[in-house]
Amino acid sequence: MVKMIRVNVSITNVSAERFWDARKPIPPIKINTNLNLVAVEKKKEDFLEVPFVLTVNYNPSIAQISMKGRAFVTGNKDEIDKIHKDYKGKKPPPPVIVQSISNVVFVESVLISRTLNIPPPIPLPKIPAKKPSEKRPSKLDYTA
Repeated sequence: MVKMIRVNVSITNVSAERFWDARKPIPPIKINTNLNLVAVEKKKEDFLEVPFVLTVNYNPSIAQISMKGRAFVTGNKDEIDKIHKDYKGKKPPPPVIVQSISNVVFVESVLISRTLNIPPPIPLPKIPAKKPSEKRPSKLDYTA
């Protein structure tokens, strides 16, 4: 159980491009996001570096966004050793590392999508359509 680790996320490269003509309405699209943690590199006994790449692809191809960066993970020696050993054993990194990276890159990708005037790469909440209310009878009817 990972208890006392800190994760600092740094984006080092951003690439984004809109392909769709801004004068045309955007058609219905499917958005594919892929966050890839490239490695878990031990730099010191209490310090890991986790390079990552985020790609956002739109289908049809209206735009693309990609980001690269590094997460810097610090904690006590035992925790860092366990995370590194688990990575070497093909186990996924602790959720706190993945979540910390996801939080940063998805917020940034939403800002970039706004700049490019394209749909954000996260699903927006859907407001359910209001159903017409059924009229209740004013009196109870017990006839069969």
